Amino acid sequence: MILLVVGSDRVDAGKTTFSVGLLERTGAVGYKPRAGNDYWFDHDDCQRALTEGRLYGKDARKLARAESRGREPESLNPVHRLWRPTPDDGTGLLGKTDREFLVDRIGRPGVEDEPAFVYNDTATIPEHVVESLPLEDAVPVETVEEFNEIADQRYVPAFEDLAREIESTSVAVVESYSDIAQPLQSLDHAAISAVAAVEPGRVRIYPGDRYCRACEVASSSPKDGTLEKRVPDVLELLDPLERIRLPPLGSATRSAPDRVARAYETAYDELLAAANRVSSH
Repeated sequence: MILLVVGSDRVDAGKTTFSVGLLERTGAVGYKPRAGNDYWFDHDDCQRALTEGRLYGKDARKLARAESRGREPESLNPVHRLWRPTPDDGTGLLGKTDREFLVDRIGRPGVEDEPAFVYNDTATIPEHVVESLPLEDAVPVETVEEFNEIADQRYVPAFEDLAREIESTSVAVVESYSDIAQPLQSLDHAAISAVAAVEPGRVRIYPGDRYCRACEVASSSPKDGTLEKRVPDVLELLDPLERIRLPPLGSATRSAPDRVARAYETAYDELLAAANRVSSH
């Protein structure tokens, strides 16, 4: 059973909080296939990882803690991107307005071989990043064409390996990033039992098969140099099974998976009911 959690709001939909409670409720294995943070806006989180010579974000760290399996954040997250704002509101190498990619980590230490790093050779990499990560062995890219070539060689196999692992897991919670509808293209659509589309104040529940069919016909939008399906474009093609209100949660509750599980109990009941209906057919 795969439970997919997506967000219909680009900024802070509440996906990770919802996923943390869902892991507590189900005892599932957690995954965040793609993630990223900003060297400026998420500086404390960046510093925490870089001080350890690592590159990961707070979302993967929260999920790793919530699943209570002793895994490191990178085990849930084979690709993590470090961003920063672009000077003069320019467009970065991968076509993202107002910010540019600096470094990507590819791979999961402890699960596979040592991770590889790819860095933007058209950007000025902050000194602390250079000192903290093994960039002397990293792959530099200067153009979108170079990046796409590296993506085929390194990123795609990492995602395919992760998809096989997720599909072999009895219960998995997979959290997307930003408002992207499908965080892992190589994941078998038939394996996705149910989808929770989270936004501030509510969650909408969809059967996995209908959601994936809608992803196939929805229009694509530019994202990080590629075309990807966005959650709002997919959801406008579907009627949800349920719409459930999500109460706002204070920081003390958000930091405790058991409290989140209780606060969102009704939503989890409906999501699991949808997943079980799919499994029984």
